[in-house]
Amino acid sequence: MLISVDPDSSVPPYEQVRGQLAEQVGDGRLPVGTRLPTVRRLAAELDLAVNTVARAYRELEAAGLLETRGRHGTFVAPGRDDAVDRLQRLAAGYAERAAQLGVPPAAALDLVRAALDAARPG
Repeated sequence: MLISVDPDSSVPPYEQVRGQLAEQVGDGRLPVGTRLPTVRRLAAELDLAVNTVARAYRELEAAGLLETRGRHGTFVAPGRDDAVDRLQRLAAGYAERAAQLGVPPAAALDLVRAALDAARPG
């Protein structure tokens, strides 16, 4: 697992970590069952605050990409399907492109919400 954080980026560090982990899970570089470093260890490796990494892990867990097994650690979650994996790869590409264009994360999310609302049948 290789993650890098650009302190000069307009993308918050937790989002950089979350995005890179999501991309690695989505493209199979982190297969189902892979144990991730502890929050403290990854935070130390990346020279980030523990809460920054914890937030990235929490958001990935909420998205169903990771699961925490108590004291046993955090793992790449099973049960993803191909459609979700493909959508994750598209989302990772969108997030990367938004960052390259300098679009703030909140604005990029607003664009996605608007697109989802427009695509809703009815």
